[in-house]
Amino acid sequence: MAAFLAFLLLLLLSYGAGSIRCEATLNSTADLLSLMDFKKHITEDPTQAMSSWNASVPFCQWTGVSCSRRHPGRVTALNLFNLSLSGTISSSLGNLTFLKELNFSSNHFSGKLPPLNHLHRLKVLDLRHNSLRDTIPEGLANCSRLRVLDLSSNSLVGEIPTKLGLLTNLSSLCLSINSFTGTIPPTLGNITGLNYLSLQINHLEGSIPRELGKLSDLLSLTIFMNNISGRLPNELFNLSSLQTLWLTDNMLGKEALPPNIGDVLPNLQFLSLARNMFEGHIPTSLINASGLWLIDLTNNNFYGQVPSYLSELANLSDLYLAGNHLEASDNEKWLHAFANCTLLQALNLARNQIKGDIPSSIGNLSTNLQYLNLGVNHFVGVVPPSIGNLHGLTSLWLSKNNLIGTIEEWVGKLRNLELLYLQENNFTGSIPSSIGDLTNLIQFSLGKNSLDGQIPANLGNLRQLDRLNFSYNNLHGSIPYNVGKLRNLVQLDLSHNNLDGNIPSSFIKLQKLKHLDLSDNNFQGIIP
Repeated sequence: MAAFLAFLLLLLLSYGAGSIRCEATLNSTADLLSLMDFKKHITEDPTQAMSSWNASVPFCQWTGVSCSRRHPGRVTALNLFNLSLSGTISSSLGNLTFLKELNFSSNHFSGKLPPLNHLHRLKVLDLRHNSLRDTIPEGLANCSRLRVLDLSSNSLVGEIPTKLGLLTNLSSLCLSINSFTGTIPPTLGNITGLNYLSLQINHLEGSIPRELGKLSDLLSLTIFMNNISGRLPNELFNLSSLQTLWLTDNMLGKEALPPNIGDVLPNLQFLSLARNMFEGHIPTSLINASGLWLIDLTNNNFYGQVPSYLSELANLSDLYLAGNHLEASDNEKWLHAFANCTLLQALNLARNQIKGDIPSSIGNLSTNLQYLNLGVNHFVGVVPPSIGNLHGLTSLWLSKNNLIGTIEEWVGKLRNLELLYLQENNFTGSIPSSIGDLTNLIQFSLGKNSLDGQIPANLGNLRQLDRLNFSYNNLHGSIPYNVGKLRNLVQLDLSHNNLDGNIPSSFIKLQKLKHLDLSDNNFQGIIP
């Protein structure tokens, strides 16, 4: 015991405790004891972040510790983020009554969230990206000065406490990526200064409370990947400051979006309602939210014409409308309009009801376009050679249409392609040797077409390939030996062709191969 008191005295004297009042000494001693107890609960410290936490260093100079200037020896901040620390968070931290900021994010802390209800000065509590479990302590609502509460990416359970609505100074509340159940507390509508509300990736159910419509300063509302159902409350469209509305993967809708959504939410930049049950026409008023750069309405029940009017959004970068019932009555203009979107990087119109030829104006789309998906529609005719102008494409999906003709004239020009899906069409001719120039290809499918000729020998140049499907065609000749150079192949399907000869001995070099289908061909000889 004497040695322990001597240790405390040494620490306090090193801080200058001999010159401060007795009460301050006792308080700083209490803070020191709290820190020491916290350290005892650390089980792993691979970066040696806590090595400075010893008697030779004043505790206000320990790694991650900040102290008050006005109140010497009182800890005001603990910042130990991204240090790979393991252990539990000691309840003794609840005694650091001058603490304003506690940031243990991106570590490996486990166990319960300790009671912190005496930390009346606390403004920032950031414990995201840990392994904390159990429920949120009700007493956390006593930390009335909290401005940032981030408990995301943990393993917390139970219901979101209704008392969190007492934290009326919060500007950011992040509870995402946990296992919370129950409903969204209507009391959260009392936090009228809230800017960010993140509840995504939990098990929340029920409807969105209309009380959230009182959050007039809200900039971001993210509730995706829950079990939220019902209609969007009208009050939600009072949030005129809202920039991000992300509600994907719920059971919302069975109604149309308000026709004036772009008028009442003019500051929207990110709108994602994918995989819900919204229906009706896509509102034209969205063009009045001129800052929109992402619109994702995938997998709903929207119908009507492809909304070419969205091309008036000068900042539009990502447009995902797949899995709806959209049509295009004008064979050319519906796509031509999107040439105005010079920032467009992703366009997904797959799984709709679009018929006719692919417009030749496809080649006028932005040179920034990286992702283009027109698969699973009713396109006919040849692919316009102008598609070869889209040199920035990394992903092209034209699968499951009724396209004809050859691919020779355009495919070799798309040198940046990583994903190329052309399966289930009626393409004819041979596989062009220019395929060998697409050295970034990772996945390549030409299955279920009417291609003939031989497999190009320079296919072996595509060293990044992990999936290759040429099945159900009329290919003949032998498999090039160079296919054995595709060391990253995981799946190879050459079935249902007229290939012959021996299976190349180079196949034994395909160490990553998990799926190989060479059935229904005319191979001979032995299996390598």
